[in-house]
Amino acid sequence: MSRELSLAEIFQLGYYWETKILLTAVRLDLFTALDGKKRTAGEIAVRIGAHEPTLSLLLNALVAMRLLTKDGDLYGNSSVTDKHLVRHSSDFVGHLLLLHDAEWENWGTLEQTIRTGQRSVDRHVFETDPDLGGNVLAVLHRIGRQSGPDFAKRVNLTGTIRLLDLGGGAGTNAIAFCRVYPDLSATVFDLPATLRLTEKTVKEAGLESRISLRAGNFNADGLGGPYDVVLMSDILHYQSFETNAALVRKVFAHLAADGRLIIKDRFLNETGTGPAWTTAFAVHILINTQQGGCYKVTDAIEWMTRAGFVSAVELEPTAVVLGTKGHG
Repeated sequence: MSRELSLAEIFQLGYYWETKILLTAVRLDLFTALDGKKRTAGEIAVRIGAHEPTLSLLLNALVAMRLLTKDGDLYGNSSVTDKHLVRHSSDFVGHLLLLHDAEWENWGTLEQTIRTGQRSVDRHVFETDPDLGGNVLAVLHRIGRQSGPDFAKRVNLTGTIRLLDLGGGAGTNAIAFCRVYPDLSATVFDLPATLRLTEKTVKEAGLESRISLRAGNFNADGLGGPYDVVLMSDILHYQSFETNAALVRKVFAHLAADGRLIIKDRFLNETGTGPAWTTAFAVHILINTQQGGCYKVTDAIEWMTRAGFVSAVELEPTAVVLGTKGHG
């Protein structure tokens, strides 16, 4: 049995102060202004175009948060900050934090949304700010390169495989699958703007001969094929239950006999109270999408069963569901 929260922990949950301090520092590109150097508050203020006395308050808070160091009047980045929050670092993740900051106003509508059931956004920020969306996908690609090969191995494919990575973003999974399975060829299907990044990552991986790109809206346009395997990774939580059901039916029609559909997503458990991160993510999706939601494994199995798959099983708890088409 988990212990109850203390009063101090309740207060800590209610304080969003540190979050906004960090997001503001990233928006100011404050950490890049330091970049391995130690500078005074006045020097930093000149570099980022800020008011020195108020900037000093922010800098001191960042020191207390262990994001900056302070030696006399000189501020510097911590080693972790230099690695991840300096813009030209190869491990820069600031764009993902900028996405969170772009969603800040939406969180202010949470009470209204809960009271009325009406969502306040009509388009995700990826649609309203394509440049930010592309930068976020690039960050996720760098992060996903570490976990992609392990995921590909766990799926355990054999033989000559034609894979469709539906809504495949930067092509992270397609690249990982091609590297694990030498006889596999892949198609990445996504919006034209997204595929500009995908083309770059595929070329960097040296896999142009094995990974093709197909532009379109997967709910409205043809998918090509037939494919032996279709992968849907982290795309269904942006859509409604019935839109997802229709997309799974569409995928079924583009699969070869005995073809398989792999759905990888952030699923809630059957009570809806876990995993803990996913329960918070479900609220995030509620206020940042027009009709998305976090679903359960049983929902994915229902979509597959309704579409005609002869088998639908949970491959990894609250993470991966596998459907098999059958001989047809």
